[in-house]
Amino acid sequence: MLLARLLFIIGAGLALTSGSIAAEKVAPSRILMLTQSQGFVHGSVRRPEGDGKKLAAAEIAMIQLGEKTGQFTVDCTQDAAADFTKANLQHYDIVMFYTTGTLPIADADRDYFFKEWLTTKGHGFIGFHSAADTYGDYQPYWDMVGGTFDGHPWGSKNTVTIKVHEPENPMMKPFGPEFTITDEIYQYKNWQPEKVRVLMSLDMARCKPSEPRHVPVAWIKSYGEGKVYFNNLGHNEVTWQDPRYLESITAGVQWMRGDFECDATPNPELSKAQEIAAKAAAAAGK
Repeated sequence: MLLARLLFIIGAGLALTSGSIAAEKVAPSRILMLTQSQGFVHGSVRRPEGDGKKLAAAEIAMIQLGEKTGQFTVDCTQDAAADFTKANLQHYDIVMFYTTGTLPIADADRDYFFKEWLTTKGHGFIGFHSAADTYGDYQPYWDMVGGTFDGHPWGSKNTVTIKVHEPENPMMKPFGPEFTITDEIYQYKNWQPEKVRVLMSLDMARCKPSEPRHVPVAWIKSYGEGKVYFNNLGHNEVTWQDPRYLESITAGVQWMRGDFECDATPNPELSKAQEIAAKAAAAAGK
């Protein structure tokens, strides 16, 4: 089994901007980052072949970010069967997924995660990009995440405009009221706006193609006493060097560990308004 701590000190590390949230003098959170792919393997989590000691870009970014901020430590694994177990989860406060497909997690361990571990105060789940393209036929999973991959009309070379709905939320503040980024964006099925609080969405009037549907990009939700933060960004490796993205992840960890409070009440009225606006934008673009 993996799980001797992966201490990676690589050069000067990633620079955070002056707006970074300062580390507090409390014990760092312990994070298990699962980057196993049972379907498409994204470049950001593809480890170099031929050297079992080298990690993928997203894994290195998270380890360095934890070291830089002092907020958390990260253990990375691509062996869910061995490491995503009831016994091993006892060592962690937060789980991160950058995964695809149906993962080889034992039913008993998976049930424990959903029914006990994640519902516990102080525990959290952070999903990146294709975590929404994982367990697509398993309702408890997409019910927890918030939705399921349903294609990506905006590919890795598309530049999109994203509207931030709550720019003062610490998880969104790094991005400002709106921003552009070149990254692959998913649209979703099994979307449940009544269970999530959407924090940012595609501005469909300024995206090509313009689709007649609401496309959320990041959201949060409560899960029992636990917390969930999902962010679609992260397909492109360069995104894992973007200070805005890294600061948002740091704030997500801080929220889960209780460093600050923010409203996670579902906002389905926002999704409804965004749906109406998207349909109008798509119609105008024809």
